[in-house]
Order: sequence, then C-alpha cells, then structure tokens
Amino acid sequence: MRNDGRKNNELRNIVLKRNYTKYAEGSVLIEFGDTKVLCTASIDNNVPAFLRNSGSGWISAEYSMLPRATHTRSKRDGVSGRVNARASEISRLIGRSLRSCVDLKALGERQILIDCDVIQADGGTRTAGITGAFVAMHDAISALVREGKIGENPIRQFLAAISVGVYKGAPLLDLNYIEDSNCDTDMNLVMQEDLSIIEIQGNAEGVSFSRETLNIMLDLGEQGIAQLIQKQKLSLEL
Repeated sequence: MRNDGRKNNELRNIVLKRNYTKYAEGSVLIEFGDTKVLCTASIDNNVPAFLRNSGSGWISAEYSMLPRATHTRSKRDGVSGRVNARASEISRLIGRSLRSCVDLKALGERQILIDCDVIQADGGTRTAGITGAFVAMHDAISALVREGKIGENPIRQFLAAISVGVYKGAPLLDLNYIEDSNCDTDMNLVMQEDLSIIEIQGNAEGVSFSRETLNIMLDLGEQGIAQLIQKQKLSLEL
C-alpha cells in the first residue's frame, strides 16, 4: 500500500467541477486528490499572425501556479522579471496536446485560449491540467456548435494525461508529491481515447529502468487514461 492507501495501479480521487467560473466559455476545477487546477477556455475571434486568412483555427495554453499552491510561497511569474521556464514548457505541452485532437480547419479562423492555474499542488499538476483543459475546451467548442458558429464539433477524440513512475522499485500510477519528489523514474503520458500516444515525457531520476519496466508503466498509463476519459464523459454527461 502507498502512503495514501492506494494500490499501485489506482488513481487518486478524481473530481471534475464544470462551469466553475461565470464568464469563460468553458471552465473546470479538476482535482487529482489534493492537486487542484482551475482550467478555463476562452474563445477569441482572432488567430496568430501566421494563420490569418488561412481558414484554420488555433489552440494555445498558459499554465501557472499560484504563489501558495505549494508548501512554501513562490513569487508570481511577473514579479521576478524572468520567464518561468517550467511554466512555459508546460504551457506548450498543454497547447500541443489539445491541438492534436482537434480538426483546426473545422474550428474556423478563431482561437481557443486555455488557462490552467494551479490552486494547490500535490504532484501531477500538468497531467491534471491537460485532463481538465480538455473538458473546458469541449464545453467552449460545444457552445460554438449550439450557436451555429461552426457546423460540427471538430474534436476528433477525447484526450487525457496521467503520470506514472517507479518509486522504491515499484511501478506506480498517478504519483502524488511524496512519490514524485522521491521516485526512481518519472514519466508523464498524454493519450487519446484509442490509446494512441500524443506525448511521453520520462526520465530516470536516479536508477535506470529496463524496457520491461517501461512496458509496465505504459500499461499502467493506458489503464489510467481509459479511466480518466470515462470520468470526462460522465462529467460532460455523454
């Protein structure tokens, strides 16, 4: 048993609260155990310069962590005057993950702006952000369909993300902070509903891992992704 009582192949308690804020076209508070991320999706009728007059849309994302989301307070990104490299990397990950499952031509020449703000961090903030952002994006795109602004929903497949890793020699699904900060191997997986892989981010933190262990982690990830997509569908009442 793990420090929080879960089995090695067990997700934390996952909660998705839709329409969490008043103004965004899509908004979700997602909880992966004690990790809580507010995800919003905003429709913008402008696109980046490189897409003007192309007839194609775009999806971009910004990720940030509130100052007291962790055990100690951190400075806000704009205060130090330096770019937060981790936040920028995760922002790009969220954006390209969501773009992978949407027909951007069918979206039309408009942009969906995703914001993922970590309210409380206990490991897996980027995977929670991707999973929650998909639901917020789905709501925003569904509003475009209802309003007749696009003819059909351009989302090709559902998509979610989960962390896997090796902690004290054991492959685990959905690592919390204690596990993540002390693991031998840390990996994040982004997959579509058909379990095709969008992205794998993984490395050995201290001890190298075998191909056999990699296969075990991928199997755990597939199980977790399938469960998360079911939870997304339940929250969307699909």
